[in-house]
Amino acid sequence: MAQVMTQKEERPLKALRENWQAEMRGYHTYKTLSQQERDPQRRRALRNLALAEKHHADLWATRLTGLGAPIPDYEGQDFRAAASLASGNGAQELALRRLELEESQDIARYGEQIDALGDEATTAIRREVLADEADHYLTLGGLIRHHLATEPLAPELVQQSLNELMTARERGRTKAASWVGDAIYGVNDGLGAIFGIFSGVSGATLGNSRFVLIAGLAGMIASALSMGSGAYLAAKSEREIYEAELARERDAIEYNEAEARELLSLTYQLRGLSPEDADHFVGHIAERKEQLVEALARERLHISEEGLSKPWVSASSGALSTAIGAFIPVLPFFFLTGLPAIVVAAAISLLAHFAVGAAKSLITIRSWWISGLEMTVVGTLEGAVTYAVGFGIGHIAG
Repeated sequence: MAQVMTQKEERPLKALRENWQAEMRGYHTYKTLSQQERDPQRRRALRNLALAEKHHADLWATRLTGLGAPIPDYEGQDFRAAASLASGNGAQELALRRLELEESQDIARYGEQIDALGDEATTAIRREVLADEADHYLTLGGLIRHHLATEPLAPELVQQSLNELMTARERGRTKAASWVGDAIYGVNDGLGAIFGIFSGVSGATLGNSRFVLIAGLAGMIASALSMGSGAYLAAKSEREIYEAELARERDAIEYNEAEARELLSLTYQLRGLSPEDADHFVGHIAERKEQLVEALARERLHISEEGLSKPWVSASSGALSTAIGAFIPVLPFFFLTGLPAIVVAAAISLLAHFAVGAAKSLITIRSWWISGLEMTVVGTLEGAVTYAVGFGIGHIAG
């Protein structure tokens, strides 16, 4: 039988749920206002307020869970409430003034809220939230009066803000993984190379399926192994260079950290930061030595560890895709011979050229049909030239 809570036991949980609702309402309101704000500094300030409110809500949710109570459903209207607040000329300023009043009420509520549970965990959360709400009140005042403080943000809030911005920025975009690019170019190389071999041997032997299959399959295996090993060695070398650069920078920092900081600061100054801002930024980076090492290596190599390809992934996708592309031109010669085999192989090879060209639009910004048509024209010219050369060699040798 479920245990029924007494009124005394339910009262503090009710307060925690109300706190959670209030913070979630603030999160949705600030988030929507930030999306409607055009000024970058004001938008950043509103976004950071939203992140802080969400953090507060998470704290109260954790406390509720710890007490065995479920997290309630949000009862607000998420973005619609804020949208109605901020619609019309000057309405956002009114919305900010209303929020400023609500922040002051929250400060009073948290300050007067009786800690009926009497536990340190709830008291610690309330103390943290109360301090943050006081800062929010000052920030809102700055927004309303058009002057903002520029104190540095906590690193975790900066990272969370960056993650949300990148998620929003990438939403709706097609993003190709590095192995997709390797695979597309592998098919392209295999198809192009073996189509040339097939055309040349067909011209020399008038479509003798035995010779075409021997040459085509041998070329397929050689092309796949070459592409796979090349992709593996390229990705491995890139990673080794990056790791070696990290080691060099790590040694340089151990030997003379001041010089390393100055180098990084000058790099940022060349990009437009003032000397003071650059030094301040480098100071934050240098709080963790490994972070400073990675920043220096990134500036020198213009690449981060996240941007490095995985050797075995590159090798596998490159080799397999090359083999697939290379197998297409020789496939009809398993079933046909002579002129019919040449015609069918040429037809499916040119269709494959178009498909590969169209697929390249996944990792480029070009139109799929233009890219496909371009590949088809290139394949046609390649096949015609190699067929003519093979035909000529066949007649001379014959």
